[in-house]
Amino acid sequence: MAEPIRALDVPARTTTIYPEALAAPLKGRAKRKLGDLFHLTQFGVNLTVLAPGAASAHRHWHESEDEFVYVIEGEVTLVDDEGEHILGPGMCVGFKAAVPNGHMLVNKSSASATYLEVGTRAEGDRAHYPEADMLAVKENGAYRLTHKDGTPY
Repeated sequence: MAEPIRALDVPARTTTIYPEALAAPLKGRAKRKLGDLFHLTQFGVNLTVLAPGAASAHRHWHESEDEFVYVIEGEVTLVDDEGEHILGPGMCVGFKAAVPNGHMLVNKSSASATYLEVGTRAEGDRAHYPEADMLAVKENGAYRLTHKDGTPY
């Protein structure tokens, strides 16, 4: 049996793979990679806290990976191709792979927000960023960022 843990005891990652010029909106994001602790290989699980004003990512969509978000505490604004949608505790949303609907979460409230994100762990993927000059290319399970024309950062 796997040893149970308290999710909030896991150290949070506050860095991003984004280039410095594109990283500012993510300041205030703390992500705990829970799936990694249990060596899960088919899907990832992250417990994420967004401070007021922080974003989960730039708007993006994946060619090969599904994403699911469940809000635990606080309020986040989902920004996607159809506009803005307020998500509160108990609300959830999913994003099917290969559907080009750029999405992100932003905490526009005055209190922290906590959500659980679950996603596919494909060996290869491409994440597209409609509003940023960025493309994330995943090969052998690891992402690298390039400009949209393929030149590296």
